[in-house]
Amino acid sequence: MVMILWRPFGFSRRLLKLESHSITESKSLIPLAWTSLTQTLSKAPGIFLLGQRKRFSTMPEIETHERDSELFSPPSDVRGMTKLDRTAFKKTVNIPVLKVRKEIVSRLMRSLRRAALQRPGIKRVIEDPEDKESRLIMLDPYKIFTHDSFEKAELSVLEQLNVSPQISKYNLELTYENFKSEEILRAVLPEGQDVTSGFSRVGHIAHLNLRDHQLPFKHLIGQVMIDKNPGITSVVNKINNIDNMYRNFHMEVLSGEQNMMTKVRENKYTYEFDFSKVYWNPRLSTEHSRITELLKPGDVLFDVFAGVGPFAIPVAKKNCTVFANDLNPESHKWLLHNCKLNKVDQKVKIFNLDGKDFLQGPVKEELMQLLGLSKERKPSVHIVMNLPAKAIEFLSAFKWLLDGQPCSNEFLPIVHCYSFSKDANPAEDVRQRAGAVLGISLEACSSVHLVRNVAPNKEMLCITFQIPAAVLYKNQTKNPENHEDPPLKRQRTAEAFSDEKTQIASNT
Repeated sequence: MVMILWRPFGFSRRLLKLESHSITESKSLIPLAWTSLTQTLSKAPGIFLLGQRKRFSTMPEIETHERDSELFSPPSDVRGMTKLDRTAFKKTVNIPVLKVRKEIVSRLMRSLRRAALQRPGIKRVIEDPEDKESRLIMLDPYKIFTHDSFEKAELSVLEQLNVSPQISKYNLELTYENFKSEEILRAVLPEGQDVTSGFSRVGHIAHLNLRDHQLPFKHLIGQVMIDKNPGITSVVNKINNIDNMYRNFHMEVLSGEQNMMTKVRENKYTYEFDFSKVYWNPRLSTEHSRITELLKPGDVLFDVFAGVGPFAIPVAKKNCTVFANDLNPESHKWLLHNCKLNKVDQKVKIFNLDGKDFLQGPVKEELMQLLGLSKERKPSVHIVMNLPAKAIEFLSAFKWLLDGQPCSNEFLPIVHCYSFSKDANPAEDVRQRAGAVLGISLEACSSVHLVRNVAPNKEMLCITFQIPAAVLYKNQTKNPENHEDPPLKRQRTAEAFSDEKTQIASNT
């Protein structure tokens, strides 16, 4: 027998009277009996069924907005936990299930991908505790809560396989393993506070930037990150800004091993280094590719702040000549190592100098030779300056750097200089600051590319321009090839950069 219950619906209360509705034990009659019963019950929307079974029973017919949005949230009493106790995350929830014959499970699951439950560590198909010949398919409670929740195609498959669309509920025990990291941290941290779920992955290391309200939970956060991210064995938190001359930062190991020696793979190339002693940002992978694609075989790259080689090595692989420099002795060491590792050590000349000394020494010497070559042999020259906090200041090193007769404009070096900006118009801000250092206007002869959003109201940008001969050469004497009226010269230079339109407007 089936109990008939009622509940308020709208502004009225309805009670359905049934004289007798028996469901026989015959399996062949179950679909027919259920169809008859549901047709009768459909006339009273406030009615739901509750079967008398040990582990699962019929789900209530409720509207989507009435479903429990906290169904997969950990227990409320974990709030404020600072030392991880995995046993405190046990919770029992009611999950909709569909009973099917075990021999058709595989065929049916292909058609129920949308409706099936997908949670970490939870099997979507389990044994029926009351029928060894049947299986229970776990369904997503946010998609399926009555037989009407199935899509037409799904109902068609159920009918073909002679499966009743009757939805029952199953008491499922959730444990720590079944919750996602974001769900765990949202339940633990103070209500309404930001939750750390994202991080930068550097090999086996997860790099976090925790905020002040998260610091009391830092060790718990670290352990959750290791538990929920395969391959992560160490979690670190940056404890100061990159404000020293070597571009690395102090970090605290929150959980896991202390080993900071790591290996990463980026754009088909392998890099090894000690993450605690050098600068590496996996979020710059796309930018490394963008610059690499600008160079053609035979071109020349001067990488002023090369780090461990993410610009230098891919460019060298394109059969370009590369001069790479970094002041940090550790970066210099790993740059040498990575050039050998990627088999480009014969194409990269490596220096361990201050950026200004590199520009006024090796770069000056090479430019004098390169720009003095015949027109047919001159390569394109690119200078990358990826030190966003200070790179614009180093542009002063280009002022009157070279002696002699200026080359034609088309062979002047192209600079890619990175900077941060908090200005309301970051592209204009970067142009003005770079132009001020060089003593010229870059409005008509530069492009600005938005690299990424670093923090709220803080952007990282790259300004690209050709160094004007008037800046690069001292005691410049005009010749017919180089002499142009200023308006025409600005127009020609602007046209040279028409391919790289400013992207900042559409991204901010």
